[in-house]
Amino acid sequence: MKILIIEDEPLAVDRLESLIQQLSPGSVIVGKIDSVKRASEFLSNKSSVDLIFMDIQLADGLSFEIFEKVDVKAPVIFTTAYNEYALKAFKVNSIDYILKPVDKEELSASFKKYDKLVNREIPHDKMIESIGYAMQMLTKKYKERFVVKVGERLKSVEVKDILFFYSLEKATFAQTTDVRKHILDFTLDQLEGLIDPARFFRINRKYFVAVDSIQDMISYTNSRLKLVLKTSDDPEVIVSRERVQEFKEWLDK
Repeated sequence: MKILIIEDEPLAVDRLESLIQQLSPGSVIVGKIDSVKRASEFLSNKSSVDLIFMDIQLADGLSFEIFEKVDVKAPVIFTTAYNEYALKAFKVNSIDYILKPVDKEELSASFKKYDKLVNREIPHDKMIESIGYAMQMLTKKYKERFVVKVGERLKSVEVKDILFFYSLEKATFAQTTDVRKHILDFTLDQLEGLIDPARFFRINRKYFVAVDSIQDMISYTNSRLKLVLKTSDDPEVIVSRERVQEFKEWLDK
């Protein structure tokens, strides 16, 4: 496989080259280019390239300008320190988007995506669909606070201070680190798209829990788990059987 690296940071080039040699030892790096101008010239000469690793912010501009100057045929894996360009990267022929510093496992996963695409194990439209979803997740903004009513006043509650959300008698509550519970104008189903899934996990129909709210975990009947949550007096906080494996994977991230 012929690989082109478009990157203007020498240390980033060295790291990427080293990882490529480890993960794809049969590959040949046909060029290491640091600017939009030189990359456009290289690609306009019909040079044979199978895969391109491309930083976004180059010495003389954004690498998206390359696509305006040249018809880039090879699939592209973007490597960048910034995530705000993710959706724009999706609009060109990107197959993946890796945030710096490049992680070996993430790069390995990118190579697997490339292999599946080349070997037609994944139809191109399905690959694009999965990339689009990943890009949206990368740039998605989750709620940082909720406005709640306290008596006749309104108060802003920071999400970072919430230990868990739960439903009770058709109402939804947020329990905070100061052992207060606040009623919210959202259902648990609505919260699912508003709160960060890296921080909160829905263990059953009644609870979303934060990882730092868990004080203890106990094996329970029917292959379930029983949780002891900080500040909670509910003796039956149960991870449903069908969610146990996913819950363990979430904890292990």
